This record gives sequence, C-alpha cells and structure tokens, in this order.
Amino acid sequence: MKYKDWLKEWLENYVAPAVKARTYNQYVEISKNRIIPYFGECEIEDVTPLIVQRYITELMKNGNLKSGEGLSSNSINSIITVIQSSMERAYVMGVIPEYTMNRLKRPRMQERKIECFTTTEQKIIEQAVQRDKRNKMKGVILCLYTGLRIGELLALEWEDIDLNRGEITVNKTCHDGKNEKGEYCRLVDTPKTATSHRVVPLPKQLIPFLKEWKKARQTTYVVEAHGRAISVRSYQSSFSIMLKNNKIPHRGFHALRHTFATRALECGMDVKSLSEILGHKSPTVTLKRYAHSMMDHKKMLMNRLGKLF
Repeated sequence: MKYKDWLKEWLENYVAPAVKARTYNQYVEISKNRIIPYFGECEIEDVTPLIVQRYITELMKNGNLKSGEGLSSNSINSIITVIQSSMERAYVMGVIPEYTMNRLKRPRMQERKIECFTTTEQKIIEQAVQRDKRNKMKGVILCLYTGLRIGELLALEWEDIDLNRGEITVNKTCHDGKNEKGEYCRLVDTPKTATSHRVVPLPKQLIPFLKEWKKARQTTYVVEAHGRAISVRSYQSSFSIMLKNNKIPHRGFHALRHTFATRALECGMDVKSLSEILGHKSPTVTLKRYAHSMMDHKKMLMNRLGKLF
C-alpha cells in the first residue's frame, strides 16, 4: 500500500471521528502539503525513520515555503506528530510489521515569547476603540478585561452574557476553516479544552459599557459587522490596522489575552483564580507562562518593602 493511500484511510476512519474539525483540517493540510509530496508515492513499509529524519533536517534548513528559511520547530513537530500517529495506527491495524517512528529525533520546542501591551499602549487602544464608530471593535475592550481568546470572543452570543450576575459563559469557539465542500468559511466548535468551558466574571465597570453595546445589536452574536458574524482573519486584520493607525508596534490579537493576565497579576490576583479565568489546564501552566510578569510584580512589591528602611 502506498503511504498516501494509508494517510487517506487513516484521516477518514481514525482521525475524523475522534478529533475536532479544526484538528482534522490541520492534519489534512499537513498531509497534503508536507507529507504526500515527499513520501506519498512510497510504499508504506519503505517510509523509514532514516529518510524521515533527513526530511526533518531539510525542513530545519529551508522548509518555510514563503521565505525559504528554516521551518519553525513547532511546525516541524506538528508534521512529525502526523507521521508518527499514522504509522502507529498502521502497525496496530497490521498494515506494517513494526512501528519504528518512535526513533525520530524531534527538534527542541521553542517557547513562544509572551507579548503584551504596556499600560500606556493599553490606554491608547481603549481610547481608539471608544472613538471608533464600528461596534465590532468593542470586542477588543472585552478581551482586555476578560482574557478571552479571539475564537471565544467571536463565537460569543448575547445569551452567554448575564449582565445581572456580571458573568460570561464560555461554551464555544470559532475558527476559519473549510466546510465539507472544501470552501473557506467560519466554523463554530466546542471550546479548546475541557477547562476552556468556563464562567468568567465581568468587572463591574464593563456592565454599563455592555448594556449600551447590546442596544445596538443586529444579530445574536456580540461581535458582528453589518448584521453578520465575523471571521477570525477579518477581525485580526481590523485589529492590526487599528494598531498601525495609532502608531502602536504590531502584536498579534492574542497579546490582548496576555495583557489581561499581566495586569491581573500586577493587581495582585492569585494564580489559581487567574488560571480558572483563562481556562488553563492547571495553575502550573499559568505559572510557567507568566513567570516573567510575576517576577516583575514581586520586584515591585519588594521595592515597596524597601521603602520602610
């Protein structure tokens, strides 16, 4: 059996029924663009750890299809995951006599740098949103004060916000992907993880802001434009333009979530509460991700203590 034929079998019968649509689509794209062009015509038993490791080395040198430079370790590890998972299933199902892809050496994962906006930049962003006549940009404020992910924000409906109790229920997310016809569209799914399904308390200062916002609603979605839901890519683009127009260095939309977490720690919020609000799997994840911010906060407290002497 050719490896491309097994990949199709594996994706349709073992991956699709077991994972979210987003993960399935990622695996399909990796198979189509990264694996099949190199190993697709090979007989599956001829795809050995040696030739895959050589391919990994090639990707590390010039695997970026846009720049021609090396592909990131995170992207390479995603490719390895697809190869290992598909081959392991092939072994379990008796398609190949043994599983050997556990011999692959993965590149070291690169820890993503946490970027957040300064308090001055945050104030400029908030003022820009207040001046903006488009209601959709108000979602930026909501993220700054709740730490919602962009997919969670764009999937949020007014019925998910209890203004009397001051709470947001996060029970879905959305992303840009392809439908069954292969057409690009906006897809709504369950939250990223089990802990991502959560209730987020609202700062009381946001309640009047949200009440005014709700009066102008045209759809069930909180963030919309001209009566229609918004795609992730479109909203990211609007945010980038807003930063550029206000002369703020570009940062991804996720920096709003990091900014919320950083401000929360600066205000003295405990890590367990912050972890639950962010929907992390455990406080350990929060500790690791925001260790630098926490150290800055500790230094500030120690400096205050030093004033006693």
